Amino acid sequence: MKSLVELRDVTFGYGEHPVLENVTFRITEKDYILVIGPNGGGKTTLLKLILGIEKPWSGSVTLRQGIAERMGYVPQYATLNRNFPISVLDMVLTGLVSGSTYLSAKHPSHRERALEMIENVGLQEKREERIARLSGGQLQRALIARALVSDPLVLFLDEPTASMDITARENLLDFLERMNRDMAVIVVTHDPTPFARTYKHILCVNRKTFLHGQGELDSHTLEMLYGCPVALLGHGIPHTLLRDHDSGGNR
Repeated sequence: MKSLVELRDVTFGYGEHPVLENVTFRITEKDYILVIGPNGGGKTTLLKLILGIEKPWSGSVTLRQGIAERMGYVPQYATLNRNFPISVLDMVLTGLVSGSTYLSAKHPSHRERALEMIENVGLQEKREERIARLSGGQLQRALIARALVSDPLVLFLDEPTASMDITARENLLDFLERMNRDMAVIVVTHDPTPFARTYKHILCVNRKTFLHGQGELDSHTLEMLYGCPVALLGHGIPHTLLRDHDSGGNR
């Protein structure tokens, strides 16, 4: 598979403190990568480096020609101001706005594309609804439609299932599995268990990175990553519950 994004020996941090050190990995066409690790381990920072929001202190982030304009990003649900007075359709259209397309974002062809993506995520009846009136799962689907409207080759999602009930989560997983036929999917998550049937690689991030194929993770690797023992479920996927903590007996 051809590389879409490649990081080589990337180091980055905030202030004088490195968050990521000597990170090397690549994203290939139609890959499906789960990015896991402890809080503060650098997962979201890694996305920001790939998206160009942050620049590495050292090392390189290389995008295949044309990829920069074809990367979709779904931010964490909690970072969005739900009180902003905008409809679902208008929010999805912002996925087509850039410096060169601002005035044409509501061109008929763009509106048609936005409506198609809204239908794909099952929100056609909510297209004129204010985002403040959406449920958590509906809002997440609207954010996904916004990310897809630019026809990305790579789709990044930061904690996409955090605000969803079981039904909404299963619908999202099915949808991402279909999308993976045409694009790479990169999911940052604290709980990879729902993705057991779909992922192709797991990237463990805790200052440094370790890439594993499906079923390659073991308890020893996860204990090193999280700093304490982690119980494993089937398919090589770690559960977020810890078996034991420190000698004080905390659980």
